[in-house]
Amino acid sequence: MEYYGRRRPSVFGYFLAAMFGAILGGFLILTFAPEALIQKFQPKEQPKVETKKEVVYETVKTDITSAAEEVIPAVVGIKTTKIQRSFFQNKRIQGVGSGVIIDKDGYILTNNHVAGYSSSDIVVSLYDGRETNGNVVWADEVLDLAIVKIEEKNLNVARLGDSKNVKIGQTVIAIGNPLGLTFQRTVTAGIISALNRTIEVSEGVFMEDLIQTDASINPGNSGGPLVNTSGEVIGINTVKVTSAEGIGFAVPVNIIKPIIDSIKRTGRFETPSLGIKAFDKNLAGYFEFKIQKGIYVYDVLRGGPAARAGIKEGDIIIAIDDREVNTMMELKEEIYKKGVGSTCKVTIKTPVGTIKTVDVNL
Repeated sequence: MEYYGRRRPSVFGYFLAAMFGAILGGFLILTFAPEALIQKFQPKEQPKVETKKEVVYETVKTDITSAAEEVIPAVVGIKTTKIQRSFFQNKRIQGVGSGVIIDKDGYILTNNHVAGYSSSDIVVSLYDGRETNGNVVWADEVLDLAIVKIEEKNLNVARLGDSKNVKIGQTVIAIGNPLGLTFQRTVTAGIISALNRTIEVSEGVFMEDLIQTDASINPGNSGGPLVNTSGEVIGINTVKVTSAEGIGFAVPVNIIKPIIDSIKRTGRFETPSLGIKAFDKNLAGYFEFKIQKGIYVYDVLRGGPAARAGIKEGDIIIAIDDREVNTMMELKEEIYKKGVGSTCKVTIKTPVGTIKTVDVNL
């Protein structure tokens, strides 16, 4: 009798079922688990924060800016009136120039052609906007320098440097009022182009031993300072060559120092003189004459200090009080230091080559 019912699964069947289940489970895990894990552990996106870049403005400080900042407050404008006299009528001529305050007592250094003895109604414009009247206390037409006095307090003062230490090629700045007071205290920069220049400003009239610079100098700059990068005044701007660019001139300041000292002590300065006409090697070329060193004497004033001491035409002055002199400016500096009434020792070389020293009463 046959029996019909359920067949009991074999061990092999269980094994196949287990293998199929493992394969199916692995497939499902590999398919769906990575995406779930990625979503679970992926870092949340951070909100975007906009940052503004800070703009830093750098202040550039140079030797030129430092020197300009120091001297500009001491630079002044000078307005003058001059009377031009003629046969038919007298004309009032207005002039504008520059100057620089060199002493707290109100002494201003400028050019003679800006504010000389012929000037009247002198009005000085200060850095802080004040305007005040000025008076000429000293002027020299040959040097083209003048000193104006004002009665004001709390003045900005510029320092005087040593013009003997000036070197060709060094940086300088010129400060002044070009083309009038519209462009007050304009600063131009350049270099020292040459030293001990002699120029003929009119027929037979020479300015000697000038500092040449390519810093721009224009009408109105006259009387303003020429300044080194240490903020020291080394010259006073005076003239420029109009037929060329970048050729301007300044009077070295050392010549004015003994004059300022005398005016501060006594209220005046009397110009001492040797009583000679002379020239140095820079001016010698104008007379087609050659001289290597010293000051050549080509005329002696009869009865003057030099004549009384025995100095003659053709002698060459080589030293004053044992200080070598090779330019007319150096000669003037030394006798200006001595002053009228003083005695100085003058060393000369005669035409035959003899060296001797004589005492000259100025």
